[in-house]
Amino acid sequence: MQRPYRELLGKIEPQPDRPLQMKALVDLLWDALHPTGVSWLGFYLHAGGDQLLLGPRRDKPACSPIGMHGACGQAFRVGRTIIIRDVRELGDNYVACDPRDQSEIVIPLFERDGRCWGVFDADSYDLGAFNEDDAAGLARLLAGAGLTDVSAGT
Repeated sequence: MQRPYRELLGKIEPQPDRPLQMKALVDLLWDALHPTGVSWLGFYLHAGGDQLLLGPRRDKPACSPIGMHGACGQAFRVGRTIIIRDVRELGDNYVACDPRDQSEIVIPLFERDGRCWGVFDADSYDLGAFNEDDAAGLARLLAGAGLTDVSAGT
């Protein structure tokens, strides 16, 4: 499914700090992507050690804290976007906050020094809902919002 990433890039408004920027981007993305099959989206922030804590998200609660064994933890640890076509393929490594979710995309977020500080996560009730176009579009939006330094990631 084609999603309106290019149009959204021009709608990002700078916020005075990272938490407000994350919240503003989540709201912008939710309004545009929920009608395209996205069931949840949000941020997980590195809490130190082997945990990620839930940050700004839409539109329902989610698990927090989560360990590094799931898709979010994997993307954080390896520093690469992960697209999960079918979450059942993850087996015990899947962190199931909503059992209706069937696919997921997770994008790591980097400081300028290359340190990963968290991830952006989106879920869908549909199998195979995300692809490389979503990965590229979301990465551009996250960079455009100043939430990741794309030159720092791999």
